Amino acid sequence: MKVFQTAQIRNIGLIGHGSSGKTTLDEALLFNLKATNRIGSIEQGSTISDYNEAEINRQISINTSLTHGVWKDTKINIIDTPGYSDFFGEVVGTMRVLDTAFLVVSAASGVEVGTELGWQQAEKNKVPRFFIINKLDRENVDFEHVFKGMVESFGHQVVLAQFPVETGPNFDSIVDLFRMKLLKFNKDGSGNFTEENIPANLKDKADELHLKLVEAVAESDDALMEKYFEAGTLSEDEFRSGFKTAVAMDAVYPVFCASATTNIGIKRLLDVIINFCPAPGEIGDIVGLDNKVRKVSNTEPFSAFIFKTLSEQHVGELSYFKVNSGVIKTGMDVVNSTRNQSERIGQIFVLNGKNKENVDQMEAGDIGAVVKLKATHTGDTLAAKGKEITYPKIEFPEPIIRLAIRPKAKGDEEKISNGLHVLHEEDPTFVYNQDSELRQTIVSGQGELHLAIILQRLKQKFGVDVEEEEPRIPYRETIKKKAEAQGKFKKQSGGRGQYGDCHLRLEPMARGERFEFVDAIVGGVIPGKFVPAVEKGVIETIEKGVLAGYPVVDVRVTVFDGSYHNVDSSEMAFKVAASMAFKKAFEQCNPALLEPIMNVEIRVPDEYMGDVMGDISSRRGKIMGMDSDGRFQVINAQIPLAELYRYSTSLRSMTAGRGIHKRSFSHYEEVPGEIAQQVIEKAKKEKEEED
Repeated sequence: MKVFQTAQIRNIGLIGHGSSGKTTLDEALLFNLKATNRIGSIEQGSTISDYNEAEINRQISINTSLTHGVWKDTKINIIDTPGYSDFFGEVVGTMRVLDTAFLVVSAASGVEVGTELGWQQAEKNKVPRFFIINKLDRENVDFEHVFKGMVESFGHQVVLAQFPVETGPNFDSIVDLFRMKLLKFNKDGSGNFTEENIPANLKDKADELHLKLVEAVAESDDALMEKYFEAGTLSEDEFRSGFKTAVAMDAVYPVFCASATTNIGIKRLLDVIINFCPAPGEIGDIVGLDNKVRKVSNTEPFSAFIFKTLSEQHVGELSYFKVNSGVIKTGMDVVNSTRNQSERIGQIFVLNGKNKENVDQMEAGDIGAVVKLKATHTGDTLAAKGKEITYPKIEFPEPIIRLAIRPKAKGDEEKISNGLHVLHEEDPTFVYNQDSELRQTIVSGQGELHLAIILQRLKQKFGVDVEEEEPRIPYRETIKKKAEAQGKFKKQSGGRGQYGDCHLRLEPMARGERFEFVDAIVGGVIPGKFVPAVEKGVIETIEKGVLAGYPVVDVRVTVFDGSYHNVDSSEMAFKVAASMAFKKAFEQCNPALLEPIMNVEIRVPDEYMGDVMGDISSRRGKIMGMDSDGRFQVINAQIPLAELYRYSTSLRSMTAGRGIHKRSFSHYEEVPGEIAQQVIEKAKKEKEEED
C-alpha cells in the first residue's frame, strides 16, 4: 500500500448510542471505498468491523475496530466504536486519536444517552463534530422532531447541511445545502446519485436553511462576518474555506442524512469527509506532559500514542497507534517514554477489521497497528530516542459493577491471576484485585455484559473456568459510647508463667477518623517496654473485629492502668491482655455496624423518572438532588453498596436500555438494626463453617 502524506489523511470515528447503525454505516462507507464488494449484515455476522465470536453472537460491537479506504487519493481511516455503555471505555480511548467525530443518530430514536456521552467525550478532547441522521428509510420517522432534539441537546451551532425530501421506505432524495441541489440516489444499492435542481415546493425551505448555514459559518470569523454584512452573502470559496475552519474550531456542527442499509447519502458523505473534515495537521499542535509540544508533521521527531491493545491468537499483542509526529518504520528502535523502556518496531499493519495488510512505514497523522511490543500498553507513548515526549494517559471511566469469582478447579489461582492481568492490560476499564479483607477475588467493570465478556475471554484464552458469586460488602464496626474494661492474662503451668494486666478506655471518634491509641500510663504501673505490645494487641483485634469479623473504625483507645510481674510479664502476655480488655469494653460501648454508602449519578430520559426514583427508595437510597439536561434527567442519590448488586441491569430493564449510572464511594453510615443483625448472624455462621 502506498504511503500517504499527512495532508492526504482523514481520521474519523463513528460514535453514538447502540443500534444507531454505526457498524452498518462503516460497511456502507467501505463498500463505496471499494474496500469490500458488499455491505455486510450484522444479523448474518458478515460485517468487517464486528468480526469476533462474541460480537457476532450478540450482534453488537464490543471492540473498537479500525477500517480504511481511499477516496480520490485521500486515505480515510474509519474507527467504528461500540454504542453499548458497557464498552464506553473504547470510545474514551478512541477520542484521543480522532480528527473528526461523526455522531450517528438513529432517525427512529433521536438523541439518546449514548449520543450525549459521545458528545461529552468529543467536547472534552476538543474533537470537531459532524452529525449523521441515519435510518431515514425507517417507517414513522419524524426528521424535524429528531433535528429539534439535537439542537435542544447540543445548541444552535447544530445546523442542517442536508435535509430529506421524504423519509420512510421512499427515502432516496436529499436536498444538499452546500451545492443547493437535489441529490437523487439510485435504489439499486450502488450508492450512485444524480444532481437535479431543487423542486419549486422545496426552494423556499432550502434557501432559508442555506442562509442559516452561511450565517453560522460567518459568525465563526470576524472577517467573514464583515464580508457577509457588506455583501449579504459569502462567495462559494469564502463559504467553503470558512466552513472548514468553523468545523475545525468547533464553531459549527453540521447535520447530514443517510440510510446505511440502502446506501443512500454515503458517496456524498465521502466527498464531505475529504473536502471539509480537517487533516491531522490542521487540528493544531499536540501537547505532552511538561508542556512539550509536537507539530503533526513528518519533519518533527517521531512520536506515537497507543490508544488500544488487543491480544489475538497466532498473532500476539496488537497495539493500535496514531503517529502524532515524524514517521514510523519497521525495525526502528524507539523508547516507551511512559515506562522508560526500549522497544523495537516489528511488523506494521493497516487494518480492515481482522484483515491485516503489511506496510513498511506510516507518516504523521496516520493510524495503524504494530505487533509484539514487549512492555507497551494502552495509553503509553512511543518516541524517538533522545527526543522523548510523553502524552497524557487516557482517563478511563471508573467501574460501576463488582463481582466476586473463584476457580472451579483447585490450583487454578495463578492462571486466573495471570489471565486477569493480561485482560486488564487489554482493557483498562476492567479492574481486579485479590481482596484480603473480603477473602475474595473481586472483578469490576462497566456492566454485567462487560464482565461476562471478560470471563468468557478468560476461559477461551487461558483455559480457566470460574464461578461467580456476590461480592462481600466491606462493612466496618464502631462504637457509640464510652466504656472501660480490664484485661488480665495470667497463666501458670510449671516453669515461667505469663502475666499481663491492662485497663483500656474506648471512646467514639468522629466518622472517618479511624483509630487513635493513647498512652496514659503514669507511675510505671505498666513498664514502657510493654506499652507497644498493648497497642499491637489492640490493633490486631481492631483488624479482626468483634461483632462480625469486620475492622473496627473511629475509636480512640486509651491504656490508663494495669499491673505487671517482674518475672512472668512479657510482650505476648500484654498483647493478649489488651485484646481481652478491648473485646470486653467494646461490648459495653453500644457497638454498631457501618456500611459503605455510594454517590450514584443516574441519567435517564424524562419518562422513566418515577420508576427510577421509586426504585432508589426501595434500595434504602436518598435522593440528594436532580438536574435537567436537555431531554434527560440527572438524579444524584446516595445508596448503600449492599443494595447496588447488579444495579446496572435493573436500571436498563427499567428504562428500556436508555438509563446509565456511575458511582463513587461517599462515606460509611450505620446499618439499620434488623439488617445489621442479619449481617452479624450470617458472618458468624460463615466463620463457624470455616472453622
